[in-house]
Amino acid sequence: MEIHDKARILISALPYFRDFYGKILVIKYGGHAMVAEDLKQAFAQDIVLMKYVGIKPIIVHGGGPQITQVMEKMGLKPTFIEGQRVTDEETMNVVEMVLVGTVNKKIVSLINQAGGLAVGLSGRDGNLVEVEKMTLYKYTGEDRPPEIIDIGRVGKVRQVNPAVLFTLIERGFIPVIAPVGVGPEGDAYNVNADLVAGAIASAIKAEKLIYLSDVEGVKDEKGKLISTLFIHDIEDLLERGIAKGGMIPKLKSARKAITTGVKKVHIIDGRVPHSLLIELFTDEGLGTQILSAEEPDGGDPS
Repeated sequence: MEIHDKARILISALPYFRDFYGKILVIKYGGHAMVAEDLKQAFAQDIVLMKYVGIKPIIVHGGGPQITQVMEKMGLKPTFIEGQRVTDEETMNVVEMVLVGTVNKKIVSLINQAGGLAVGLSGRDGNLVEVEKMTLYKYTGEDRPPEIIDIGRVGKVRQVNPAVLFTLIERGFIPVIAPVGVGPEGDAYNVNADLVAGAIASAIKAEKLIYLSDVEGVKDEKGKLISTLFIHDIEDLLERGIAKGGMIPKLKSARKAITTGVKKVHIIDGRVPHSLLIELFTDEGLGTQILSAEEPDGGDPS
């Protein structure tokens, strides 16, 4: 690449540097981007670059495969009901050990090695993520009450107390959050990381909420990528069963985030190296952007 081409690339990113300077972005980090070594390094570099151009990133990470791996090594059998991990006392201990004690610290270390200043947290720190017990209901037929399914220490977000996050980002730190919430009695609860990311983005009125996923983005019934999606389209995708698996909590979380003050949500392919930079600082972008219906022109890709 000629040196003039490099200069043009930097200049083309200038409007995005300007637009996002000083803004808070919440990034849900998960999937293959947390496993492959080259993608982990690329993610850490992206976060540090974002920080140095004036963006204030907050990271919420997952860790489901890592939890399952450790459980199996300990002779525990992972059980899932409707996509939720059944979390008894013993499983919760493993969840917290893996997410907070291992995965979180590895991410913090990667970012610090890349030149950032990251700090690891869980939702229990500073009562950041307060939750209540989640209960599942199974349909048993007309004129019959639904069956109540107890899945243990699985929580749904009741309230986010973001004071600790504001304190950290105002002092130049990058918060890295494990999705473990605190219950009414102070107990730890396992919480879906997509929902935690959305709740935090809503609480702090983030400029953007970005999900790194293992798919290109949201797809229609023909499998074609939807580059721009409005929140009024989400219900249709859910009701018709077009959105499946891990995309369901992402879309639900995205809808709530936008209706509570987040300007834009992105679902992008974390398997693409430096996907965060491509999405934020290029005209083309990638993946799916989700907007309020109040922006009929669809906005720019970033």
